Amino acid sequence: MADKDAVTKAYMQDSAVFADAFNFLLFDGRQVIRPEQLRPLDTTAIVLPYGADGTSVPDQKYRDVLKLVTAMEDDRAAYLLLGIENQSQIHYAMPVRHMLYDAMQYAAQVEATAKSHRGGDAKAQTSAEFLSGFYRTDKLLPVITLTLYFGAEQWNAPRCLHDMLAVEEAYLPFVEDYRLHLIVPADIADEDFNKFHTELNLALKYVKYSKDKKRLREIVQEDSGYQDVSRRTVDMVNVVTGSDLPYQEGKERVNMCLAIEEMRNDAREEGREEGRREMCLAIEEMRNDARMEGREEGRREMRMEMEEMRNDARIEGREEGRMEGREEGRMKGREEGIFSTLTELVGRGMLSAEQAAEVAHVTVDEFQAKMGLQQA
Repeated sequence: MADKDAVTKAYMQDSAVFADAFNFLLFDGRQVIRPEQLRPLDTTAIVLPYGADGTSVPDQKYRDVLKLVTAMEDDRAAYLLLGIENQSQIHYAMPVRHMLYDAMQYAAQVEATAKSHRGGDAKAQTSAEFLSGFYRTDKLLPVITLTLYFGAEQWNAPRCLHDMLAVEEAYLPFVEDYRLHLIVPADIADEDFNKFHTELNLALKYVKYSKDKKRLREIVQEDSGYQDVSRRTVDMVNVVTGSDLPYQEGKERVNMCLAIEEMRNDAREEGREEGRREMCLAIEEMRNDARMEGREEGRREMRMEMEEMRNDARIEGREEGRMEGREEGRMKGREEGIFSTLTELVGRGMLSAEQAAEVAHVTVDEFQAKMGLQQA
């Protein structure tokens, strides 16, 4: 998106729009300042404050828009220097900024006057005039700076220098104030927008309600002026409000009512499409959840079956162990019974050790060792 400051600066450089803003500020909408009475001036301001070593330190500032006007009222001419500062964001030190711009402009006028005396025929009448370079009869042109805020919010920043000071009330009368001249859309009553005589009326009213979509549609429908608006105004409104009012390329005039309706229809379709996507995602998520639940259930069943198999195996193992133990016990008991009987027969002299070993299927030494255990 284009830079807001650049877009608003280009928009307010138009002499008709510039004059419209100042007529609203100074004359309650009366057409005193005419576009043809305006002459653009260099927006660069340079002042030469002195540094710590006594040498001058140039400081350069750039205004957004600066014009010289020769305003005629009651057959009297008023020569004014008018400057506009465009703000897309609230600036909490704007009174000081205005004061600096205006002071630099006055300093430039003093310097220009002194320079003209140095090269002119009029000579200083006193040493004071000679030293200052500014004669007693010299005058300055008034400088009026206007801040035009292109935001929907209330201006909650200081509106004068006194609002910025941390000082006891008793000292304020001795501190010069500097009042901020502001045009804030939120401050303008709906019936007062008609005091503008250019499309600045439509632009500022749109900005005022840009955060309230319902009221914005109402005011656009109510005001027939929105049916035929320059593309330049629509572009500026789109940038400062973040809107995306559509229009056909190559057309210089735009019906903002139709553009808003088209934007609403596009938004509905986008909403429907987004709803479809969300529904598809929800369904897919449900399927995935079902799959996961199915897999988890399958895992649980498999774990249960495996546990049952393990339990069965343990039971079979224990039973088999019992059977093997019983069999082993029987065999061992039978063997012990045989040896016990043979030992007793040998002891009575009824059998020799050799004969008993042969019956037991062991060697004589093994039988005699067993006999020793049995007797023991």
